[in-house]
Amino acid sequence: MSTDYQQAREAFGISLRELRFTCPSGNLTGTQLASALGWPHSKIYKCEGGRQTITEADLRRWVDACGQPEQLPGMLARLRGFESQIRSWRRQLSAGHAPVQSSWNVEVGRSHVIHAWEEAVLPGMVQTADYARHIFTRYGTFFGSTQDAEEAVRVRAQRQEWIYQRGHTLKVIVWEAALRARVCPPQVLAAQLDRLAGLVGMDSVELGIVPFTAPLKLPTANGFWIFDDRLVVTEDWHAELWLDDADNVSLYGRVWATLDDSAVYGSDAHNVINAARRALNAR
Repeated sequence: MSTDYQQAREAFGISLRELRFTCPSGNLTGTQLASALGWPHSKIYKCEGGRQTITEADLRRWVDACGQPEQLPGMLARLRGFESQIRSWRRQLSAGHAPVQSSWNVEVGRSHVIHAWEEAVLPGMVQTADYARHIFTRYGTFFGSTQDAEEAVRVRAQRQEWIYQRGHTLKVIVWEAALRARVCPPQVLAAQLDRLAGLVGMDSVELGIVPFTAPLKLPTANGFWIFDDRLVVTEDWHAELWLDDADNVSLYGRVWATLDDSAVYGSDAHNVINAARRALNAR
């Protein structure tokens, strides 16, 4: 969890505690508030201590129980502000992958230049439908979320139209491992590699590949996307992080440029793709 996010959650917890201490009818103890809300006593102190993020529904009940409903609009705005930066997969995938893809489509549609780095999977903007279908199915199974792979594939395919629109540039770097990862059947991966090879040389796509043999100035790590110079989206197993502050956008830009120093393009990129394709056929 990011330091900024945790600090915001702890500060919000202090505000929750202040509501309890300033009830018009007199201070409430944590035990009294828990009893009024029908919650375990521990939940009060987890929320106040920044160890648990309160939901919007629970916040509404909290301010009402503290007799201060007029505080709700301001506190909701604060909660939504820091919650928008870290988007848990549990919460996002409760309705399946398609709504998540729709959110991405909005940000892609607002952008003119997108930088991307992926170390273990090929980027969604260049995936074939079959490859994407296997990715969505595997994640859906792992997280136990709604299985909506077909709809998610359709929404992702809509996003790929962005590449063919005038004035757009996709600058993507992938590690060679992403070309060889068996996240789908061999025939699906073979077709995906063929599509990737066909993108080399496109006016709107700059495809770089970091070979296994390339010297690295930084270790390969989590994938991330930079939308123009205004937003970074990166992910971990628990959540996506949406970062729009200038310092973080600049940091990820430096990371991308550093990884780019190890990438090959053009015919050299074709050679790496072809080597992965031959290795696939040899098995």
